Amino acid sequence: MTLHLAHLTLSQFRSHPRAEVAFDGRPVVLYGDNGAGKTNLLEAISLLSPGRGLRRAAPEDLIGQPAALGWKISAELHRDSTPHEIETTASPGSSRSVRIDGKLATQTALGRLAAMLWLTPAMDRLWIEASEGRRRFLDRLVLGFEPDHAEATLAYEKAMRERNRLLREGVTDPAWYGALEQQMATSGTQVTQNRRATLDRLAQAADPASPFPQADLSLADDSPDDLAPALAEGRRRDMAAGRTLIGPHRADLSALWAARARPAAQCSTGEQKALLIATILAHARALHQDSGHAPLLLLDEVAAHLDDGRRAALYDALCDLGAQAFLTGTGPELFTPLGPRAQAFRLTETGGQSRLTQEELP
Repeated sequence: MTLHLAHLTLSQFRSHPRAEVAFDGRPVVLYGDNGAGKTNLLEAISLLSPGRGLRRAAPEDLIGQPAALGWKISAELHRDSTPHEIETTASPGSSRSVRIDGKLATQTALGRLAAMLWLTPAMDRLWIEASEGRRRFLDRLVLGFEPDHAEATLAYEKAMRERNRLLREGVTDPAWYGALEQQMATSGTQVTQNRRATLDRLAQAADPASPFPQADLSLADDSPDDLAPALAEGRRRDMAAGRTLIGPHRADLSALWAARARPAAQCSTGEQKALLIATILAHARALHQDSGHAPLLLLDEVAAHLDDGRRAALYDALCDLGAQAFLTGTGPELFTPLGPRAQAFRLTETGGQSRLTQEELP
């Protein structure tokens, strides 16, 4: 494994007052009853990447009991046989901090160290709900190739929020808008270019022979090539709306089941899930081809939605890629085709606290 999580320690994180577990690079199965703490463990791993994790929770919402202590996640990540120590923590009322190899670091630095993707049950309706979730999913895909994409996105959103404030307050002085609109144009252009380049990479990495339906992904973005003058021209209209009406924050990701030319929104729930899995696998292949590193994959309750054939195909694909995937489910029987190719841990819950026990798959 050229990239894998080797060790994880949790302190006062949700239902895990204290947890310490070692991984050897194989896929990891986490099984147990609902509420045992499986997703909490995945969420902790997701915070070893930029952003707010797979639940998008505020730092204070992650604190276990006693709440006054705050939480801490420590990890050892191996990249090209070089170990890196990561620590991220937050105290009550504070934002989270990051240290890499003992030094304070930005969240963007986490993205440079390891790409990470996840699928959760909350994403099952991705193709039929609001566009915000699809943009967030696309931007997570982009981060695997362009870790600085997060900074461009944040710069754009910060300038847009300030411009929206001026619009709501009825400010008309163009001097107040010029610098903000130029910042939006500069960072917004980078965001759009990154998104389109990522979709091109995914298309090239598609596997027509896969048992999962391949998704033709496209970006609907009506942002003009020269965004700054368009924003200046639209100030009066935007002021009436109280917000910015053009730009990459309005873009949307769409998917088409390629073989049947059917929009994802019109597919069954199972087909929509399969399209997402195909996209995740294409992303992993593209990253592996580009950098030699498959991403870390967090797949929450994915196996339960697949028939036996696709379930086995997913496990084979993960192992062929050499990807360290963390998979959750209610019982070990869901993961039998993995056999000795995976590590397995059983989670139990007593009095609101989770406990891990290493097991063998049947």
